[in-house]
This record gives sequence, structure tokens and C-alpha cells, in this order.
Amino acid sequence: MPCKPTLLSLLFIICLTSPLLAQTIPKEELIFLTSEWKGERFPDGRPRISDDLVERAKHIGIDDAWTVLKNEGYTNQFEGGWKLIKEDVPVTGRAVTAMFMPSRPDVEKTIKERGISKQGRKGNTNTWPIEVLTKGDVYVADAFGKIGGGTLMGATLGNAIFSKTGNGVVFNGAARDLQELQNINGFNAFVRDFHPSFLEEMVLMGLNSPIRIGQVMVLPGDLVIAQREGVLFVPAHMAEQVVGTAEFVTRKDQFGFEMVKSGKYTTGQIDSQWTDEIKTNFLTWLGKHPELGAMTRPELDKVMSKRTW
Repeated sequence: MPCKPTLLSLLFIICLTSPLLAQTIPKEELIFLTSEWKGERFPDGRPRISDDLVERAKHIGIDDAWTVLKNEGYTNQFEGGWKLIKEDVPVTGRAVTAMFMPSRPDVEKTIKERGISKQGRKGNTNTWPIEVLTKGDVYVADAFGKIGGGTLMGATLGNAIFSKTGNGVVFNGAARDLQELQNINGFNAFVRDFHPSFLEEMVLMGLNSPIRIGQVMVLPGDLVIAQREGVLFVPAHMAEQVVGTAEFVTRKDQFGFEMVKSGKYTTGQIDSQWTDEIKTNFLTWLGKHPELGAMTRPELDKVMSKRTW
């Protein structure tokens, strides 16, 4: 009896046979895999979360965002255990994904020949994902955790990435040239380790395809929120809800701190379902803090109705 093809084997075939950019899955397949997203897309089908939402996401807590996802059943979205270039520079943006595998001479030869002759590619395949990056993107690569010989980026590529995206990277692999990378103002990398070796025996097998980063399935266009605690990958269609709810939690916490400190309400009252009186006082308080944004009573009721945090 013939074996049924696995998802991985199907994606492998799709990557090898796609007539689009080298190793990229067909646009129709990417739209299918991200069908919950109803908004704007890039020409290749990748969900395009708005610049405004990406900017808002830079100011929310990763713990709050994780809780929103967990409450909605998305329990495999966080990955920890990273080394960072800078402890105080978060990375937030839209995922551009790349999947690398251990090199195999025949496969690497055909991939490079096609990339150079038919798509105008240059250099090693590890530079190809950088060519498709745009402002606000986060380059997310699965290098199967390789450290020695698994350095996807050094100082030159780090500068190229930052010039295209204004952002950082997340690599399930390694980077080199730590001292020089530290000199790129505003840039950060979340990697498994740093190593002085050059990249070797690795080949690009997927570009803007589904990849696995630790315990997380990452899709192109996911909202990446990388902070000191680790990296959270938010499905594009969940980004508005996650960011909006996390923003509310920040407002609620500030309001609660003031109310408890002044003795107006107890901790128990603030940390349970709010009464109409507390909701009214919260909206009045929010009106005195325009820097925190506006909120209507229906919006407040909707957020509070799902409250499990």
C-alpha cells in the first residue's frame, strides 16, 4: 500500500516546484494557510499587518499578549531560551520566514542553478531571504538549532538586514561578529548562540513557507513580539485582538494602582469582574489620560466579558 504524503513532504515538493521566487510556496497556498486573515496582503500573499498595529505592538507586554492567545486556544506560540545582542532592544514586526536544512550536494546544486539562472539570484542561499525583506519585517529563520557552522548572519548581513527592515532577527541557529553587531544602533538578534565560524553545509529549503521555531509553528506575516522573556508569534488574524486587549490591560493596571492606592477600591474589587460603577469611573479616568487612548462603553464591556486574566 503506498504511503500517504505528509504535510512536510508536500511543502517540500511545493517549495521545489514553485515557479515564483526561489523556494517560495505558491501564493494560493499561502493565502489558504492564512485564510483567517481578511486584511491587506503583500504581492506574494503574505498578510500585511498595518504599520500602525505594529507600532502599537511595540508598547504592550509579552505576558499580556501571551495570555490573550492562550485564552483563545493558541497555546503553542511562545519560545524561550534565546541569547540576545542587547537586553533592552525589543524586536517587533511582520515575519518573513526561512527554512534551512543540512546541505546535500545534488539538491543544493539544483537550487543554486535555478536561483541564479532563472531568478537572478546571487551568492549563497542564506542571502536570498534578505532580498525580499521590507520595512517592518522580522527575518525569522529555522536553522535547525545549528551553532558551529550555523551562523546565518555576521556584521555585513546584519547591516543589510537592518537597512531593509529597521528591525532585528529571530534565528533558531547562530550568528557571528557579536562585537560589530552590537554597534548597529536599534538592531537586535534573538539567536541560540554566537559562534566565530562561518556558515557551512546548510541550504535554503523554504522561503516565506511555514517553519518551526522550537515548539511554535510560524507562518509568514505573523506578528513577532520579541522581548527579554522570549519570542511570541501572534497569528496575523489575532493581532488586532491581542494588541487591543493587551493595551486595555495596561490601562486597567494603571487605573487599578491609582484606585487601590487612594483607597477608593480594594484589590479584590479591581481584580474581579467590574461593577457598573467601576466601569463608569474607569472611563472617566481614561478621559483624563488621553495618552492612553480612548475607549467606549461597548468596547469595555466586550473586553470585560472575556476576562480571564
